[in-house]
Amino acid sequence: MDKETIKNTLEELKTNSQKRKFKQSIDLIITFKNLDLNKPENQIEQFVNLHYGRGKQVKVCGLVGAELIEESKKELDKTIATDDYIIYQKDKKLIKKLATEYDFFIAQANVMPKIAQTFGRVLGPRQKMPNPKAGCVVPPNASLRPLKERLQNMIRVSVKQKPYFQCMIGKEDQKDEEIIDNIMSIYNAVIHALPNEENNVKEVMLKLTMSKTKTVEKHVEDKNE
Repeated sequence: MDKETIKNTLEELKTNSQKRKFKQSIDLIITFKNLDLNKPENQIEQFVNLHYGRGKQVKVCGLVGAELIEESKKELDKTIATDDYIIYQKDKKLIKKLATEYDFFIAQANVMPKIAQTFGRVLGPRQKMPNPKAGCVVPPNASLRPLKERLQNMIRVSVKQKPYFQCMIGKEDQKDEEIIDNIMSIYNAVIHALPNEENNVKEVMLKLTMSKTKTVEKHVEDKNE
């Protein structure tokens, strides 16, 4: 997949889609073939750092102990201290609301057992539990500002149960070169995580919030596969 093909597809998508009264998001969709997701080694779980933002403010919530309360309140969008976990244990709807409102959760490492006990059953299935791979499990003396800044341009790529991946990669009024760079960053990370790299990619598509999908690249499956 090359940048020129992406650029042409992006221009066609914008030109041929109905104009809306709001700035639509642009989504990247990758579907896969010949990929047995029942085998753990074929599943993908990684975090990709983009060079450009996606036109969206990423909201971060801290699940912390006493040592990080002040730092978390200063740097993050919301802070929940261990003393308040009991409130969420009594009402799972509050945790579901958190999972909807916040993109990432940062955990203080030495209170992770309490976090797992309180929030795990809700955040886990939604893939929102604090993840060490994203740097979201931190020591009690952590500086949180650099982490929050890094999370603004981070994408979680998870392919475990269904043979496709979809994520927002920008807004329609963003510069084309930024959108293209974000697409290439994610695509390259994904294919390098696949057992047969590009041979496991079935189709790459783009879409606006309210548009139909537009194919960037499609790999015809061999009848013998």
